[in-house]
Amino acid sequence: MEYRQFRFADVRFTVDASLFRTGTGALECTLALSPIGYQPVAEQLRNLETAYGRALAELGLGRGSAFVRRFFASDLVNQRAELEASPLVRAAGDDLCAVSLVRQPPLPEGKVAMIAYHIEGAAEQIAGEPTHLVLRRPGYTHVFLTRLCAPEVESSYDQTNAVLAEVDRQLARHGLTLENDIQRTWFYVQNVDANYLGMVRARREHFARHGLTADTHFIASTGIEGTAGDPRVKVLLDLQAIGGLKNGQVHYIEARTHLNPTHEYGVTFERGTAIDYGDRRHVFISGTASIDNRGEIVHPGDVGRQFDRVFENIGALLGNAGASLADMTHLLVYVRDPADYALVRERLDQRFGQVPRLIVAGPVCRPGWLIEAECRAIVPARHPEFAPF
Repeated sequence: MEYRQFRFADVRFTVDASLFRTGTGALECTLALSPIGYQPVAEQLRNLETAYGRALAELGLGRGSAFVRRFFASDLVNQRAELEASPLVRAAGDDLCAVSLVRQPPLPEGKVAMIAYHIEGAAEQIAGEPTHLVLRRPGYTHVFLTRLCAPEVESSYDQTNAVLAEVDRQLARHGLTLENDIQRTWFYVQNVDANYLGMVRARREHFARHGLTADTHFIASTGIEGTAGDPRVKVLLDLQAIGGLKNGQVHYIEARTHLNPTHEYGVTFERGTAIDYGDRRHVFISGTASIDNRGEIVHPGDVGRQFDRVFENIGALLGNAGASLADMTHLLVYVRDPADYALVRERLDQRFGQVPRLIVAGPVCRPGWLIEAECRAIVPARHPEFAPF
């Protein structure tokens, strides 16, 4: 993994990037763009666009290599118009990519931040729109769906049911299914303390109808507080699916010494998923909190010690997938209380100074969890029986 860092003081943005490449397959690059200090949203968004363009030029990447851009906004209801006017969000023509928009305020005082994922270097055909992108590569079909919601119904339970029914319809258009092809989901829940259980129940029931149970497998996921630009939306979903994977390419990761299976406390997601390609292994780590192998909160009330346990857990999961914390492409860290930002930022700088990362305000699904983190990792691998990425 190669890391690059850029600081554009004139537009008040930092850009951290990770790059992974092998002799075959594609170059993968993940960029995290963080604002420096306060700016009005329109100005900050223009500066983000400038910093992004400069970083891509420094890295020798074209805008057209973007697969997904994930925006994190401090007040999406009021910022929606500015964001949707941005060419980075409209994403059309040669710059077509999937675009995620969620209200999770970038800390300490940002209006908008972004994580972008780029793929370059192999034959590809892109079709779709900013909320529904299909990337076809030799042997695989990559699909990213964003901003799935159902404000026309009321409860988080009913909204989740409607959203997952739409997922089934969208995947069927490409010959894909929920049970076989979705590899990563992000469930954003308005007022997670009140609405999470409705989402969990609907997801569990929908998964069971598709044959996803504790005896088969679930899907790597983050379930966290986040909102859409429409205040009626209680559940918002982004997902990544990969078609064309063969038997033996997907592995579901556990770390029983550190974390228990999620179904033991009533939720249905995998702690992590590893996918083997001919030239590399991708590892998706779900949102991970300070939890032990009995499902109990570790270090209640102490965000510093919870930070340590979060990354002990993530390290254990990565280790069981043949990777390590040194292989992370990026980190996304959620804190319940923005007052904890300074401590969390200091710890991240000490331990993962080069890794692209964002810290956002996002209450975790259990009130006692003060911090949660998710990541992706890539390691070189040789699997000649599979096509390269």
